[in-house]
Amino acid sequence: MSFIHSGSSVDKASNHTTFVVNQLGRSIVSGEYPARTMIPLDPDICEMFGVSRTVVREAKKTLIAKGLIQSKAKVGTHVRSPNDWNMFDEDVLLWHASQKNPSEFYEELFEIRLIFEPAAAAKAATLTNSIDSAHLAQLCDDMENATDRASFAVADYEFHKQILKLSQNRFLHSLGDIVQTALYSLFMTEADDAFPDSKTDVALQHRKIATAITSGDAMVAKKAMTDVINESFNRTRLRAQTV
Repeated sequence: MSFIHSGSSVDKASNHTTFVVNQLGRSIVSGEYPARTMIPLDPDICEMFGVSRTVVREAKKTLIAKGLIQSKAKVGTHVRSPNDWNMFDEDVLLWHASQKNPSEFYEELFEIRLIFEPAAAAKAATLTNSIDSAHLAQLCDDMENATDRASFAVADYEFHKQILKLSQNRFLHSLGDIVQTALYSLFMTEADDAFPDSKTDVALQHRKIATAITSGDAMVAKKAMTDVINESFNRTRLRAQTV
């Protein structure tokens, strides 16, 4: 396998490392290398991807930091239990989202969203101002007027991200950035024929959240957010059953 990149040798090495990390990471998450099994030896990985041992070592360091593998001297490198993986790592989330049947992953993802997003909406209702309210309303307009799936997904992503920001809790803000990345990936893999029919309804549901936050009604905002997340999960589950 050959690679052609512009830029310095450092840039090329970085690109190669990212490629190997992604390839091995996806293989581990998909179960090609199950927990407690050994991944290929360094020389074999070099041959598989046409890269140097330096690239392989750097890629393995990255995967170790993400919790996917563990390396021991004179023993080798084995895959760790999925319970040890860093599920708040953006790459790990995207590798899960890209699987052919990520239903269990999305069940867990929606479960954690139900824990923190309704609470963030309720908190935002106690802190928002007219500028914040106008921004949320504009994002709802962007969803309803979207002409393609990408622009709708971005507006949806920004809406939820904005509410987490309005909670003024830095932990929630950071957590939301990561989870919404996975949700954007999910939306972009949905059936194209569902987009024109659902966007108006979805935008309307989000307006209920925005209206509650604008009026300072924390309880209504919390319930409206819960309803949006549950409806999104139900659509995801229904698609999985029809595939």
